[in-house]
Amino acid sequence: MNPFARLGANTIERLARFGYGARGAVYGVVGILALLAAIGSGGQAGDSRNALRTVLGGPFGAILVGLIAIGLLGFALWRLVEGATDADRRGTSPKGLAVRGAHLISAAIYGGLALSAASLSLGLGLGGGDGTRDWTAWLLAKPFGRWLVALIGLGVAGGGVGFLLKAARGDVTERLALDRGKLRWAKPLGRFGYGARGVAFLIIGAFFVVAAWYQRSSEAKGLAEAFALLRAQPFGWVLLGIVAAGHAAFGAFGLIQARYRRIDAPDIDKADDAVARAVRAAT
Repeated sequence: MNPFARLGANTIERLARFGYGARGAVYGVVGILALLAAIGSGGQAGDSRNALRTVLGGPFGAILVGLIAIGLLGFALWRLVEGATDADRRGTSPKGLAVRGAHLISAAIYGGLALSAASLSLGLGLGGGDGTRDWTAWLLAKPFGRWLVALIGLGVAGGGVGFLLKAARGDVTERLALDRGKLRWAKPLGRFGYGARGVAFLIIGAFFVVAAWYQRSSEAKGLAEAFALLRAQPFGWVLLGIVAAGHAAFGAFGLIQARYRRIDAPDIDKADDAVARAVRAAT
């Protein structure tokens, strides 16, 4: 094998592992803050950007947020490579193509979060306004925009169903290189985390469907509002506490993925070609 090709593959693998760790750190903070809010011990049930602000306010905050930004960018690049090159060998079945498409969407989301983290680390802030509602309003103003927003909502909710099924089937550790003993504690952690993310995705997807139904961008909401909806229910602090703890578990599971996930990364030249083809196809 060409040693330079192996070096390129190793670079992608390192970026992917750093990315899983950064994503895990962000959702770990999200879950812990929401759990503290649920039990009335301070904290704020917010989204990933709230978590970044919290990290920034701690010791070495700017450095840590900067490292998270680099990690999230690495994760976005890995998701792009996954979707474009089929690095995980999902295939071209409808399910495989759906997963690869979701990875491409994930690449865009985490790329945006990486930019927000970098901006925050450099003291530039996270930008004004509500990005979700802004682009929802932009879409609603377009022909067929209402249907596009509804499709986005259904897609998000579908992702939630996928997470819940993954948690129920227990195949969250299928790509982890762990022995049987470690799997006994890693699997329940991952199932709990994916289950909590599934609940959050279902609620967020419903928000977008409601926004499309009423044609009001103000109805398009994110994770912070999903937490708030849970808290407003009877015994809401219990519901919020469970879902918050699940997000913390999802964050911890991300750290496990950073260390033990099997990553069959292509060399950089092949990845570049595949990504370029994907971009051309999209445009």
